[in-house]
Amino acid sequence: MKKSFPPLGLVCAVIGAQWGDEGKGKVIDLLAEHFGVIARACGGANAGHTILVDGKKHVFRLLPSGCLHSGKSVVLGGGMVMHLPTLLEEIASLEGAGVSILDRLSLYPNAHIVFEYHKDIDAVLEERRMGQKGEGIGTTRKGIGPAYMEKAARSGLRLESLRWDVQLVKKELEDRRRAVVQMYGVRIDVDRECEEFARAQKLLAPHVVMNGPELLRDFLEREESILIEGAQATLLDIDQGTYPFVTSSCTTAAGALQGLGLAPRTLTSCIGVAKAYCTRVGSGAFATEDTAEAGNRLRERGGEYGSVTGRPRRCGWLHLPDLRYSAIVNGFDCWNITKLDVLDTEEVIPVGTGMDDRGNVLYEKLPGWKTSTRGITAFEKLPKEAKHYIEFIEKQTNLSARLIGTGQGREEMIVK
Repeated sequence: MKKSFPPLGLVCAVIGAQWGDEGKGKVIDLLAEHFGVIARACGGANAGHTILVDGKKHVFRLLPSGCLHSGKSVVLGGGMVMHLPTLLEEIASLEGAGVSILDRLSLYPNAHIVFEYHKDIDAVLEERRMGQKGEGIGTTRKGIGPAYMEKAARSGLRLESLRWDVQLVKKELEDRRRAVVQMYGVRIDVDRECEEFARAQKLLAPHVVMNGPELLRDFLEREESILIEGAQATLLDIDQGTYPFVTSSCTTAAGALQGLGLAPRTLTSCIGVAKAYCTRVGSGAFATEDTAEAGNRLRERGGEYGSVTGRPRRCGWLHLPDLRYSAIVNGFDCWNITKLDVLDTEEVIPVGTGMDDRGNVLYEKLPGWKTSTRGITAFEKLPKEAKHYIEFIEKQTNLSARLIGTGQGREEMIVK
């Protein structure tokens, strides 16, 4: 891969171009071999990356998927919100699979903590939306939004509190208990929260660094390259996404740099990840959604069920204006087109190219290839129709597809 793939420089970001679930984890896992540091910048346990290695499935929620490679430093950034029991569970799961994490894990002190009561507030707010507007935003109810709300209100507890006496944390939670009941009807189980906090404190406190940006600066000064793992995707960005049906963090390349405290000029490459079709979880506009047989076919062939929630994803066709928009926002250098093999059985593949004056999607219908692309690792070995499909995307977005996924496995990837 080093011979055929262009230099990525010292700092590379991998960013989703659609509504998440594009398969970012696989390319991160593939690229991680060539980097010294794997860093996650933002989001929480509502973002799941699934990796299949040697037939074994690994699901990541807080840890970056690239950490499967031994010897790589793993960094969780300040833009994240972390549910500590989930992080402990994930660490234990990897340790059980023979993957040691703690000896190479660093945690930013300014990352915020997601408590159990944040999940309860999340559920209450979603029910209120459904009652007032007839639909919710499709939250995973993992407490992400309420944790970011407290962050914005400057009242949240951060990982730096893992260095405190647990009694100080208990007092903080007791102080906000009455307000939480009044505003949301949610009761904070302070004893339970403190018990979980103390359990996490024993294991994680030694891994909370004093200054995250300085840590990354030191890596760069030693010419240790950094691979940044984005969470969710561009169209879910709180500022640039399809508001209000978005997540609560900044999911673009700029947001990733902010979450890690990296200067913009340090980013040397940025890879945009997009499915060969499109999916979305939760509510909100989806211009090319297919609610008929084809959408169901894509869902079943692609295994389109949430890795964190198990929810069925809405499925449909590629929408090129979305890809062009994401490329503008992030400054992508190239594409990673994933799950090309899911389209193997389609006779005709519609691609959304724009909208008419009435807001209807304009489609270009491309011929399918009706033969398996599963596991192909050389572009020239693809069926001519599959090559044409990729070339059509490249021409329409003015970006090369340097990586093309042809299956779930780590090695089922074309590198152009």
